[in-house]
Amino acid sequence: MRFPLTFLGLTAQIPFQSSPPPLTNNPMTSVQEFSFKEEPNIFSPKDLVQLRRPGAAVANDAGDLVLVPFSEYSLKEKKNKKSILLAPIESAVEPLEIQLEKGGEAFWIQSRTVAHVVEAENGLEIYALDIKFETESEGNVGVLATSEPPVLIVRLPNKSATNFRYSVTAGHLVFSDYVYADGNLTSVKEQDEAWDARGNTAYVYDTTYVRHWDTWVGNKKQVLFSVPLVQDPDRKWVFKERFTNLLQGTKHSSPVEPFGGTDDFDVSRDQVIYTTKDPELDEAWHTKQNVYIVDIKGVHSPRELTSGKQGAIHSPVLNTQATKAAWLELDKDGYESDRAKIVVYDLEKNVRYTLTQRWDRSPDALAFSKEGNFIYFTAGDEAIVKVFVLPVPPTPSTSTTDPELPKKYTLPVALTHSKAASGIQPLYTGRLLFSQSSLTSPNDVFIIRDLKRLEDSILQSDEPLRFDGQAEQITRLTESALKSKKLSPGESFWFKGANDKNVQGWALKPRGWTSNEKKKWPVVLLIHGGPQGAWEDQWSNRWNPNVFAQQGYFVIMINPTGSTTFGQEFTDAIAEDWGGKPFVDMQKGWKYALDAYPESQPVRVGADMQSSHPEYGFNFKALVAHDGVFDSNYNGYSTDELFFFNHEWGGRPWEKKSKALSEKFSPSNFVSNWNTPQLLIHGSKDYRLPDTESIGAFHALQQLGVRSRLVIFPDENHWVLNHGNSLKWHYEVFRWFDEFVGNSE
Repeated sequence: MRFPLTFLGLTAQIPFQSSPPPLTNNPMTSVQEFSFKEEPNIFSPKDLVQLRRPGAAVANDAGDLVLVPFSEYSLKEKKNKKSILLAPIESAVEPLEIQLEKGGEAFWIQSRTVAHVVEAENGLEIYALDIKFETESEGNVGVLATSEPPVLIVRLPNKSATNFRYSVTAGHLVFSDYVYADGNLTSVKEQDEAWDARGNTAYVYDTTYVRHWDTWVGNKKQVLFSVPLVQDPDRKWVFKERFTNLLQGTKHSSPVEPFGGTDDFDVSRDQVIYTTKDPELDEAWHTKQNVYIVDIKGVHSPRELTSGKQGAIHSPVLNTQATKAAWLELDKDGYESDRAKIVVYDLEKNVRYTLTQRWDRSPDALAFSKEGNFIYFTAGDEAIVKVFVLPVPPTPSTSTTDPELPKKYTLPVALTHSKAASGIQPLYTGRLLFSQSSLTSPNDVFIIRDLKRLEDSILQSDEPLRFDGQAEQITRLTESALKSKKLSPGESFWFKGANDKNVQGWALKPRGWTSNEKKKWPVVLLIHGGPQGAWEDQWSNRWNPNVFAQQGYFVIMINPTGSTTFGQEFTDAIAEDWGGKPFVDMQKGWKYALDAYPESQPVRVGADMQSSHPEYGFNFKALVAHDGVFDSNYNGYSTDELFFFNHEWGGRPWEKKSKALSEKFSPSNFVSNWNTPQLLIHGSKDYRLPDTESIGAFHALQQLGVRSRLVIFPDENHWVLNHGNSLKWHYEVFRWFDEFVGNSE
């Protein structure tokens, strides 16, 4: 259940009233009129909803152009417009924006050709869009433009194909699609029609999953296909409709549901590497994944590269030469937040070894350098997602999980030291492309150059090095929209938490704040979920702390016990102790923040278990709970990923230890203590935490006579993704705050 900020708690507090506000009879009407603070220089919820949302940037093979997909929503038109930005990497030529009128994916198939996937009447069509790019020269200002109208090059039989990768060397297109048990791509439409005409709407299950994340599990699964796509001597694209199921006869499914994409497989030369859940284990209470490699034409059966003694797997990659593979491996089956370690597999020597066995951080994405002798990766480190690099050591003589290696091979060198990096892509001539966001900006594309000198220094030194180079910004997708908003960059603070551990948090000052002023500001405490997650110096389109700061709230965010990026011991320590050390950390952090920022007034807003325990001393005036847990024991039966509950609560929900922990910590056992007004928000397609959790809590509050409000989104999952629903979410939250603290200056 490790997701970015899955359980969001918000809070605001004034001295308690002697009795709760009266209940309203009409559940569909607001208690009072409310509107956002909206001015040209304020970053309001409407601005968040309409701000450009960049996707993953990808450079072409030549390394001189980068493609960035982005979307931009219009509240006026109620339409989400999709576009791509093409930007030069080593030139001052103006970037080119291309609007994708029909939406769809875009990806490189050559250094001067972009493929665009669009939905057609009977499937998908892929068009080739040639790009004209000339750099500046004497008397020439340079040009970046489309040279010819798009040309249809591929037709696919279904509308669900996605995750496209193209191998120029093999002349094959690789993608994923959903198929039935026969694995046949071309019979899907006929089988869909038969399924829809079966005469009933029943789903029947003999094994889990029954439903996963936001979808009832049906008869199809996602697998990888390849198909020939080449250019003839006249540069015309030739598509041969011979679809090869690369996973045929294996029971494998890749990418891994529900969030897997192109990060679950990689293509190099004529090989495809992928990860899949172990087909012999029940998916709902196991996390074990395996890694396989298969030739891109599917001539031979996939070959397993993993040892068989592992948990989840992420980010399998191949080097350009297809001589080495690497992936991120967790040790424990059944624990999704175990420490991720880099594993390298020498495909020529058939030797596998762990590279970061002794490094107490968890990488989340990796890539080989173009020469294949270095690995670049991102990893969270104390609420900052940094870029790191390690040289690939000589292959050991035998497979091992803890090889004896010099420090230069085991102590990563950080290339960035702030914000949040993602989407790393090594380029030729010692360059690294990546995206980076922060609390004040969504993703933009950056590049670090001259890495050959650093790589040489690493190889020649046995002592840890510090990179002193700089990253150059390539794109500025939202700069003009945010320039006048004066968003808070956040201030990191540290305090002593449970067991005298150092605990980190963030403070964001409200718009209009000045040092040592007499005015007091209401404080909002944001509580991240996961629970193994973290508040990082990173942009979010869902839980954006600057939106709260811009509406006039002093924002406090604490990374208590269980948070990631602070070492595995700290992450593990929340298991079987949800109401213990994490709440001690939040108590102490809350007190520290209020003392450290005297301009903040004890007018607070908070969440979930705090309402069950007045003795914690938060004294919250109002609570907001987003897709939270009401009855932890019942959630052990009703959630989709059963392994999560089994790990976090010490066993299955009927077992002695688990039942005792639920008795100790479950909010449903402390309803008699509830007296704080609470807003509950839930999506009905949230199968991780079903909406009955919030409905049950709301029913309890109503019968207690405690001021409460329930907001249900029937079409949303654990996240609120629809733009209009996002705006409604913010309206209800800020209206709730305003009801209790709006006039508290």
